Order: sequence, then structure tokens, then C-alpha cells
Amino acid sequence: MAEVPNTEPLPSSSENSVIASDCKDDEEPSPKKRKTALDSDQIEKLEHRLGGILCCAVCLDLPQAAVYQCSNGHLMCAPCFTHLLADARLRDETATCPNCRVDISKNSVTRNLAVEKAVSELPSECRHCTKVFPRHSLQYHEEKICEDRPYKFRQLVVDSGPRSPLAGLVRIVSSVYFLLLAALRRRFFVSELTATKRPRMTSCRYCVLGCSYRGAARAAAAHEAICAHPRRPAAELMSMLARRQKEHEHSLAHYRDLMDLLSYEKITFNDLQLRPFRTEELHKLYFETSRFTAFGFQWVVKAFVNKHQRDPTQSTQREITYQLVMKSKPFGPMCVRWVWTRGPGGSAPLLPEAAQHTFTDEEASPAKTLPLADPDDANRLLASKAVHFRLIMFSSPK
Repeated sequence: MAEVPNTEPLPSSSENSVIASDCKDDEEPSPKKRKTALDSDQIEKLEHRLGGILCCAVCLDLPQAAVYQCSNGHLMCAPCFTHLLADARLRDETATCPNCRVDISKNSVTRNLAVEKAVSELPSECRHCTKVFPRHSLQYHEEKICEDRPYKFRQLVVDSGPRSPLAGLVRIVSSVYFLLLAALRRRFFVSELTATKRPRMTSCRYCVLGCSYRGAARAAAAHEAICAHPRRPAAELMSMLARRQKEHEHSLAHYRDLMDLLSYEKITFNDLQLRPFRTEELHKLYFETSRFTAFGFQWVVKAFVNKHQRDPTQSTQREITYQLVMKSKPFGPMCVRWVWTRGPGGSAPLLPEAAQHTFTDEEASPAKTLPLADPDDANRLLASKAVHFRLIMFSSPK
């Protein structure tokens, strides 16, 4: 039998009964439940403290990908690190840590893998269903398996060419068929899940007609019964479908143009390296390539950062514009078309956009924006020592 300390007197049986009755009357939670509640609160507080400790020193947010640290251990996420290097390149200065002001560069900083793993294990809410998941699996959940993620509807494409009335009728009937088929699939799939799980969020089946409704699946039928979009005049529907077809054709026009360029007789390409330089007057940053030969003439490419802005460091959105300069005098008007692609040493993908200019003398083409696939790649290019691209040029017979 356990010994009792002398300082604590033993309670009598009557006192035990009184204490037991008081406990029943108060209905206090059991020690196990109280401990569980305290543990959950402590875990939440710990996660909150870790989120404040592991955040980036620049944007004060948890990193999404790579985490870098200076020689003193201050953390920076990858986008902020490249932004600091880009600002330093524009100012012609050495990049420094925002906390301790020690010099930083791509060779001096190191990746902190322990922080990256710790951040990937922190919980985060799904933007669709508000459920909590670890950060490393959140993106896969939101894009693949979340039941409340938006639906991907078919896009109706209307041919603008001359067609017979029968062909137009067939096209309308087929569009209505796909709408009904999508509605049946959605209703069957939702009814199968709502018996055991909570209802999902969905869009109106007339979203292809311009309806922006999004709500619970159980209320979708009531909305679709009173939705005004299928009752819109035919002229409005045709104008909307024509606008969608125009956007679709615009996205395909670049690829058709490239296929047409491949049929040209004179095609050449050069792997270029844009090196940074400074102007003597304003000390502003610009890029320029070495002279290269194409079609028997000498060429140079010059590039600028936010050319129409006096101080590019005052803006977070940056664009790179370039000019193709002809250094040799042609024998007559020479029409040249060109396309930018990622070079062997490059890391930034580009959009398939073709440019064109007719050179009549030693002149430069109008300033054009470098077609970067991601606008954030401008900072990555500025942070690098040199910019590598491949320039494919086509001599137009016209």
C-alpha cells in the first residue's frame, strides 16, 4: 500500500462522498480529455511559433520551394533571393542580406534542407474544401483529389467559315448534347457521393454560356432552373461564342505561323549570350550580344529592362525589351522574321511568338518585349551572370 505524506491528512469516507457528489454536480471533464485539449492547444501554438521562425526574412511568409540562408543563418525563399540579386544587378551593387547586411551571392549562400523539410510538414488549409493537409501534399490534393475543386468544362468552338444551314443545325444539336451529357455525369456523380460525404461545390452547367455561378451541388438544380443565360437572345450568344473562338484561334495562330516559317528556304540560328553593360550617362543597365552572322550580314541584339521607366528598382513587375540591330548595309529591302527559343545554357522558357521587320539600311527593329512564358523569369535572368537564348531567323521571300 502506498505511503501517504504526513503533511496531507487522509479524508474520511463522508468527505469522499461529498467530494464525489460535487464532482458529479460540476460535471468537469476527465483528466484524459483535459490533457487532450491542452495537447491540441499546445500543438497549434507550436505550429504558429514555427511558422514565425521558419518564415522568409524578406516577404515574411513560409517558403513554397527552396530555402536559402546567408552565412549568418538568416532564411530567404527562392523568389525573394533572386529578387535581391536582380535589384543588386540593376543598382550595380553587391546583394546583401536584409537582416545582417552580409554580402550574398549564388556562391556564398547555401540551401537549408532541414528548414525545407520542416516547412513541408507544417499544416495548411486547402483553398477549396478548407481541410488541413501537410504543405508537401497540398498541391496534389487541390489539383487532383479534392472533391470541391472546380470542374473543367468543354470549350465550345464555333467555325466562322461559311457553312450550310444543315451544318449549323448539326453543330447546335451536338453542343446541346454535350451540355446534357455533362449535366447527367455531374448529377450522377454528385448523388453517388452525397449519400456518405458532404456536398461538393460546383459551377452552373451553363458556364459555357457565360454564367459565373458557383455554389453547393444540391443548390445547382434550383439555380439552373432560373438561370437567365440559356434564355439570352441568340445574337448575344453568338457574339460570345465568336469571341471565344477568336481567343482560341489567336492561341493557335502562333503555331500555324511557326509551321509556315519552317517552309522558308533560308533559315539560320545562333546561340546568343546577352552580357550586361552600363550606359555612361545614366549608368543604366542594358544587355548586348557580340556580333553574329546571319544571311551574310552582321547583327547585334540589345536588350533593356523596363526601358520606359527611369528607375526599374522601384517596380516589382519587370519586362525585358530587345531590338535586333543590322550592322551591315543590305543591297535592298530585306524582310526578316525571327523566333526566340531557350538556348542550350538557358533556363527560361519562351512563348512561340514570331516577329518581323523589313531592314532597308543599318537600322534597328522596333523595341519588342521578350516573350517570356513566366513574367517572374525576368528577375531570374537579371540575377544570373549572363542570359542565354537561341535566335532562329527566317529570310522571307516577300
